[in-house]
Amino acid sequence: MAPSKDRQRKLARAKFDRQQARRAERERRRRRITAGLGTGLAVLLIVAGVAWAGGAFDSDDNDATTEAADICLWTPLDAKTNTDLKEVGTPPTKDLPETGTETMTITTDKGDPIQVGLDVENATCAAASFSYLAGKKFFDGTTCHEITTEGAVRCGDPTGTGNGGPTYSFYSENLPAAAPEPAPSASAAPTAEVTYPKGTVAMIGNPPGSNGSQFLLFFKDFTAANPQYTIVGTVTAGLDTLEKIGKIPTVETTGGDKISPKEKITIKSLTVGTAGSPAPSASAAQS
Repeated sequence: MAPSKDRQRKLARAKFDRQQARRAERERRRRRITAGLGTGLAVLLIVAGVAWAGGAFDSDDNDATTEAADICLWTPLDAKTNTDLKEVGTPPTKDLPETGTETMTITTDKGDPIQVGLDVENATCAAASFSYLAGKKFFDGTTCHEITTEGAVRCGDPTGTGNGGPTYSFYSENLPAAAPEPAPSASAAPTAEVTYPKGTVAMIGNPPGSNGSQFLLFFKDFTAANPQYTIVGTVTAGLDTLEKIGKIPTVETTGGDKISPKEKITIKSLTVGTAGSPAPSASAAQS
């Protein structure tokens, strides 16, 4: 029987953690070798140290193939089961950026572009997914189909139904800590730390933890007792545009929730890279 999605996500995370631990250990070895170099044996020790740090003498599973281990696991989804999914292949699994930030630029029909700093270090797979899908122009021409009661604009579904996305999902990487329980005291308790401050960008999955392309742009603070949205970045420019969108009146959906924007909100383009520049070509990604 095939492993469950939860098990796949746990295996991918465990593999990533092992890879990071091996890298740290090799760096420690390299430093010890460099610090202990003698004058007469310098050349030999440098050669041996490089081979050792590279894992040539390791007896575990850290061979050349394992060293290029998958960083992200993209769980396949069946477009025949869910016809709202769009087949665009899957992002790369190896050699992904793991540090720093990348700029995501969202250009809508509602004002100046919204720029987002993607947190590559803490949301590696989400950032990689955005970059890949942007390269496929996945988001261009789509609508932001909800203004949620939590104070966020929901975007990224090519069908505008809440059920759409790519034919893969990935696990949550950067969930914030839950808001603390209020102290049982008659005196005024300190204000709980905001879980999702205004300007936060987070993934939203259905079910939670099964992320695809849909994301939330918070135009006001939101505190959650049980956070379910993994944080991927922060709005760095165009917050006034986001706040303007958040003020659009809403009407009830067929399910009775008053979250459907009365005015259509269209993403004209979404790019990842330097501000205003296109994402890296998706041709290098896996098909």
